Amino acid sequence: MLLSLAWRNLWRQKRRTLLTASALALALLLSLLTRSLQEGTYDSNIDNAARLSTGLIQIQHPEFRQSHSIDHLIPGSAPFIAPALSLTQVSMALPRLEACALAAGEHSSKGIVVMGVPPEQENHYSGLAARVIEGDYLKPGQILVGEGLARHLGLSVGDEMALYGQGYRGQTAAGLYAVGGIVRFAMPGFDSALAYLPIESAQHLFGTDGQISSWLIQPTGLEALSPVTTTLGELYPEQRVLDWETLAPEMSQQIQMDRAGGQFMIFLLYGVVGFGLFATLMMMTLERRREFAVMMATGMTRLKLVKLVMTESLFIGALGIVMGLAVALPLIAWFTRHPIRLSGDAARMMLELGWEPVMPMVLSVQLVADQIAIVMALLLICLVYPIIRIVRLKLVNALKGGDDAD
Repeated sequence: MLLSLAWRNLWRQKRRTLLTASALALALLLSLLTRSLQEGTYDSNIDNAARLSTGLIQIQHPEFRQSHSIDHLIPGSAPFIAPALSLTQVSMALPRLEACALAAGEHSSKGIVVMGVPPEQENHYSGLAARVIEGDYLKPGQILVGEGLARHLGLSVGDEMALYGQGYRGQTAAGLYAVGGIVRFAMPGFDSALAYLPIESAQHLFGTDGQISSWLIQPTGLEALSPVTTTLGELYPEQRVLDWETLAPEMSQQIQMDRAGGQFMIFLLYGVVGFGLFATLMMMTLERRREFAVMMATGMTRLKLVKLVMTESLFIGALGIVMGLAVALPLIAWFTRHPIRLSGDAARMMLELGWEPVMPMVLSVQLVADQIAIVMALLLICLVYPIIRIVRLKLVNALKGGDDAD
């Protein structure tokens, strides 16, 4: 009875009902598009940055993150990593051996980081071969150096570069390698201080006997990051399992600050819509004072009257949500499959970083549920004062068309 009455009341003023629902739909549409674009861009940036540097998850020696010492290594064997690869949420595991050494050309030298990687796997993961600007990609017995480093040492493809440093457990690490290729990184820290060796060559140079610095673990998606990290921690209790937020705290903090700024703007949007919604609901209440008084005079209690108004408002909220989702979901689904492509300087900057110049969206059930919950909460907040006016309604004054409340 109450539901039927509330539904009929809505369509006595169709224009007012549709305008109020449209305001809610617009707020939901804009918030969903903004948040989907924001989270999609974050996911893309995290994945791109992780592939080039730390990976999304690392298994490493408990002391390695602090010391970065060649003495703090873990096994690089297939049996060691087999439990991780058996997880359905893990798509690949990449071994890396990282150590510091002195690199020398004919006339100068410089301290650098030597990264030992399996060439094919590394290229599949980070697209390293696409960054080669001169010479060839990583081959056995050859070294791949950053453009800035090659310039500093005066090296070109075919020249020889000497590496000298400390090996595993105090051994001397020394080797002479032909420069097979030169790579370009947009980040100066990589470009001027990084060289790649095939992992077997690096293990031989530093005498690690098959050991490595870390295993990079790639989950099937960012949503699997947390459970995979937890499970790996249980599978490898003697090692340390770190996610990208721990490995790259600066980037994590930057994203958190940007996300907070985006959420603030969305709450401003909800504030503007909320004032409009409140005005509409208040006007609906004041216009119907005489109607409410008549209903109370004929036997309807104040509690039922409050329930009736709340039901009408919830119907308007539901209608706004349906209208908003009907427009937002197809748009987000489209842009998820066909991301917005950047152009101009923004595209050039992303291409220099080795990233695809796109702004992808992400379609998440949790994201949609959060925005619907916020819309409904906004509606309930806007209902508080109109409900108070109904509770305090003075029957006789309202019937006379006068002031109805204290």
